[in-house]
Amino acid sequence: MHAPDGFIDVPISAAAGVLAAGAIAVSLRGARRELDDTARPGAGGGAERTAPLAGLVAAFIFAVQMLNFPVAAGTSGHLLGGALAAILVGPYTGVLCVSVVLLLQSVLFADGGLTALGVNITTMAITTTVVAYALFRGLVKVLPRSRRSVTAASFVAALISVPASAVVFTLLYAVGGTTDVSIGKVATAMVGVHVLIGLGEAAITALTVGAVIAVRPDLVHGARGLGQKLKLRVNGELVDAPETAEPVPAAARSPRKVWIAGLVTSLVLAGFVSFYASANPDGLEKVAADHGIDKQAEEHAVADSPLADYGVKDVDDARLSGGLAGVIGVGVTVVAGTGVFWAVRRRRAADERAEDTTPAGTSV
Repeated sequence: MHAPDGFIDVPISAAAGVLAAGAIAVSLRGARRELDDTARPGAGGGAERTAPLAGLVAAFIFAVQMLNFPVAAGTSGHLLGGALAAILVGPYTGVLCVSVVLLLQSVLFADGGLTALGVNITTMAITTTVVAYALFRGLVKVLPRSRRSVTAASFVAALISVPASAVVFTLLYAVGGTTDVSIGKVATAMVGVHVLIGLGEAAITALTVGAVIAVRPDLVHGARGLGQKLKLRVNGELVDAPETAEPVPAAARSPRKVWIAGLVTSLVLAGFVSFYASANPDGLEKVAADHGIDKQAEEHAVADSPLADYGVKDVDDARLSGGLAGVIGVGVTVVAGTGVFWAVRRRRAADERAEDTTPAGTSV
């Protein structure tokens, strides 16, 4: 669903860029709290663990986005990732995860226009994360407090987030589209195909969240505090048992194994499985071609990038070229993402130290 340059006019693209920048600024502050909460005792470890895990989420989203799956005749879809990121690492950190992926895809792989980056962040990072997490939190409050409920809620949240993203793109196109087309037909086509894509997104999200919960439930941001409390029968009545520290499973004492497993999985998906992804245009590309939205599409500014179109220039073997590009993309994303979240986490720690050393009654 990466919009290229030329779909949306300059004023609306600029406005979307301002909105995206503001959301990222807010997310940077919110992510400091989320990463700090993750670093608290019983939540998975310190800052040296949280930044790499958040960076891994970004790398995994990059890898899975390379796996276009068929959804209808001549159309494919891929993971957007907002729901997955929000549930695993929190909504603010989730916005940053997807934004890092979109930035690297645009700059290195010529996927998504540079002037359209604000549009893509608005539709694919902000909209999906906000809609998915709001719906997810609402569902877990009414469902039984169990891990299965978290998985089920993640499925529904991810499903709805994708057509919601399509609706936001349609609204942006309605006010800033560069071609004269029927917005009603575009909206119907966009929502229809993205409901189908949402089913794939929901399945991937639920499977991934369920897999992490099975190994390290404490690392799933959306699952915290949702475990069933132990009940004891006292005088014929069930009462909450006194809280005690839960033993950590042997396989889950260190998140290092989770990180290594996630990185290896991402590398395999991007470097090998991606070769078998559907070659059909994705939902936005298909709708754009069918309804004439792409008439004003512009060539990407870095179309001659050595990694453009997810292939390595001058490597003739298509399998090897795509696999190398995928591996490079995962590596760059995990390094860049970890660096961003490490800086965010260190800023939070620095602010806390400054507050601790500030004399009472002194403003900073």
